[in-house]
Amino acid sequence: MSACCGPSRDGAAAAATHRQPVGITTRRVAPRGMVRIPGGTFLMGGTDPDGRPEDGEGPVREVRVDPFMIDPACVTNAQFATFVKETGYVTEAETIGWSFVFRQFVTGGVMDATVPGAPWWAGVEGATWRSPEGPGSSIGDRQNHPVVHVSWNDATAYATWAGKRLPTEAEWEMAARGGLEQKRYPWGDELAPSGRPRCNIWQGRFPTAPSRGTMPVKSFQPNGYGLYNVSGNVWEWTADWWGTTWEPYADNPAGPAEGTARVIRGGSYMCHDSYCNRYRVAARTANTPDSSTGHTGFRCAAIV
Repeated sequence: MSACCGPSRDGAAAAATHRQPVGITTRRVAPRGMVRIPGGTFLMGGTDPDGRPEDGEGPVREVRVDPFMIDPACVTNAQFATFVKETGYVTEAETIGWSFVFRQFVTGGVMDATVPGAPWWAGVEGATWRSPEGPGSSIGDRQNHPVVHVSWNDATAYATWAGKRLPTEAEWEMAARGGLEQKRYPWGDELAPSGRPRCNIWQGRFPTAPSRGTMPVKSFQPNGYGLYNVSGNVWEWTADWWGTTWEPYADNPAGPAEGTARVIRGGSYMCHDSYCNRYRVAARTANTPDSSTGHTGFRCAAIV
């Protein structure tokens, strides 16, 4: 697990009391508007020359997936606000009292928390989905941006309430590929075809160049299945534990111990090929289920 991609609470110097969130009951059946993925077999994983074998990106193998439904975009701040209004749900970042924010965005409340190897992260008191940069910030003009500062537990609670679930890692990758076979990105092998960016990743020198942060969930063109922003913008939680889907790497010392972290996919607005090119469709990393950051969100799946 790379700290630059997904800093975890157990890697921070600041300690906090953890209280498990209250359970949520299902609100309704999965609504319309989801994309149907036909299922079948596909080649999962990758062997890119600049890939990361230590992350368990390979070996490439044929995987069969049953038909399923998936959201075309990540859950937005507006959608999450509806969930909170109807249920009174309190996220783990709110319960614990802090979350990880990219230092360039911090508005206040910095804690004495450091992330080894990733000094651009700060633990910030009061950073939540409502106040993504800390005290004084808001989502007023970001209703259609992906909700962030949500843990895996929070994402699962939302999905349950919505009559959905989180996608498995295999489902996520199959959907993200958009029907293409073994391409580096959801649209092909070239990062910016004809010089046109196709995803929200870091522009300029990292980490000093100004960052625009998240963008609306339906920015850029969708892939062949109609999914938006499966590369860049925000990392996305999946249902799977790290180490359970890539068995040859289950005991990989470069990653978290099996059964301690959930897989996240897709990369974020902070990814850059100078240090983290995990916006490739085969790329993967993980984070602990109670961790939350300003660049991690989720989309939901459901049975057909």
